[in-house]
Amino acid sequence: MEFYPLIEKASISNIEKFQEQKLQELLRYLENRSPFYQRLFKESNINIVDIQGLDDLRKIPVTTKNDLQQYNLDFFCIPANKIVDYSTTSGTLGDPVTFGLSDPDLERLAYNEAISFACAGVQKGDVVQMITTIDKRFMAGLAYFLGLRKMGASVIRMGPGIPELQWDSIFRYKPKYLITVPSFLLKMIDYAEKYGLEYQNTSVYGAICIGESIKNQDFTDNILARKIKEKWNIKLFSTYASTEMSTAFTECEFQIGGHHHPELIITEILNENGNLVKEGECGELVITTLGVEAMPLLRFKTGDIMKAHYEPCQCGRNTMRLGPVIGRKQQMIKYKGTTLYPPAMNDILNDFNNILCYQIIIQSNEIGLDEIIIKLSKGEEDEFFENEIRDRFRAKLRVSPKIEIIDFDVLSKIVFNPNNRKPITFVDLRFPS
Repeated sequence: MEFYPLIEKASISNIEKFQEQKLQELLRYLENRSPFYQRLFKESNINIVDIQGLDDLRKIPVTTKNDLQQYNLDFFCIPANKIVDYSTTSGTLGDPVTFGLSDPDLERLAYNEAISFACAGVQKGDVVQMITTIDKRFMAGLAYFLGLRKMGASVIRMGPGIPELQWDSIFRYKPKYLITVPSFLLKMIDYAEKYGLEYQNTSVYGAICIGESIKNQDFTDNILARKIKEKWNIKLFSTYASTEMSTAFTECEFQIGGHHHPELIITEILNENGNLVKEGECGELVITTLGVEAMPLLRFKTGDIMKAHYEPCQCGRNTMRLGPVIGRKQQMIKYKGTTLYPPAMNDILNDFNNILCYQIIIQSNEIGLDEIIIKLSKGEEDEFFENEIRDRFRAKLRVSPKIEIIDFDVLSKIVFNPNNRKPITFVDLRFPS
């Protein structure tokens, strides 16, 4: 099995021709199989014969998360008896959406993760510890396991949480890589220091980080990554993925963005008017899945604001790379003339060692303007602490949020809710869910 696909080394023009052929196969498939897209093509007077090149995609209306929520079953292209796995989105921006996967879809998922992990340097025979759930209809956890198995790595399925057990497993089985939400690494470090564990000289070479950003827009380490590396000298690899895409963008050793797999997905970066942004500009990522059997998507708006990078990478891949997510379009905050996204606030809060956990809440005030409330738990007493946080926000973002100090035992149960896959550090009360 080739885990460094030849198409990723091909010229840009050959990659484009390859994708145009795959796009036409997808359009024929949707016209024959998808109730939702059959209706869309008919209502929009779209003849798929007219969609020849990637530039022609703009003739087709985009698909939104609301479409998926409202017409979920109409996206299914195969009968129920062909579905071998049911997964759901995490529901970050509303009701979860159900995705069915067929046998070929699971094989595609395994291939995607195998080439993504290989991109980050994982090899056959490496031991990898999964600090993430594989149940609760979570597609990613299953994908990680299938991909590692496909490439011949050994897997330790630890699941999330419980630093004591994670360290026991590391000392016992000597994994080379961890797959984890990066902020959990800080909890593991805290535990190791509290109980005197020799964590600096373990077998762990690197962590493949999911769910949270570890990079600034110029690909330097953000505050979260720096705090981890100051304590534990391991490699951190950034990834970007979603259930809707069934595809991952993972950094290679040169760590300048997540590499695009052109055999699996077509990408567009669009501005507010639905047009392609100029090179170097940020916009909303819109994706078209390739090779998905049960529930393919055509021009799906991810809601993620990001920038694409096109210069060739030293690793030999000529594929486009995605930079860190700037923010979720729906989570954009307008505060006293300033536009900002939650990741910028996360960076500031992660820089305070005295903050044990936090939650950012956005709501509309009585005159309809956005209001920012930060609930946080702090460690040692510091009478100037709240003023320091406000000063940092004013200096970095030109905003001054309301701050509420909450007991750690109370707030941590809300932020680290066991029913959620990720820490709930952002709550948006402006929109009905």
